[in-house]
Amino acid sequence: MLVPLYLDAGDLHAVFTRRRDDLRRHAGEISFPGGRQDEPDEDLRVTALRESEEEIGLPREDVELIGALPPVGTFVTGYKIHPFVGIIRSGHRWTPQPKEVEEILELSLRALVDGYESKRLLRKGVPIKTPTYTVGESFVWGATARIVQELLERLRPVL
Repeated sequence: MLVPLYLDAGDLHAVFTRRRDDLRRHAGEISFPGGRQDEPDEDLRVTALRESEEEIGLPREDVELIGALPPVGTFVTGYKIHPFVGIIRSGHRWTPQPKEVEEILELSLRALVDGYESKRLLRKGVPIKTPTYTVGESFVWGATARIVQELLERLRPVL
């Protein structure tokens, strides 16, 4: 998974996707671009860049990978997500993959900080306590919110 970041007017922004409502897994949820490896031995950085190019039209050569965040598991589906942080320029023209992505969101990290709450949610019958971030109509929770939380912790000195 890729955590694309860019600076605009002195404020860091992250790029997310809102998944389509009719998908079998994680329908309607907000996540970072990314997906599964094509081959079992594919480098996870390559996976993150390839999937971001496929999902949102972000050319891999436009991303400067600067690090990784700790892997995060999902509660309901049991996936392990390996987030890589990449710097991109602002002003990209996004091309959402129509079968998977409903919308591409660019959320300011300051707005995410302001929209933080810890909540107990019930998902598919499973109660989970999760950090949440609300920015306008966008509600980030679960594994994506835990990735955001780790990112914000690391960036706290510059935010």
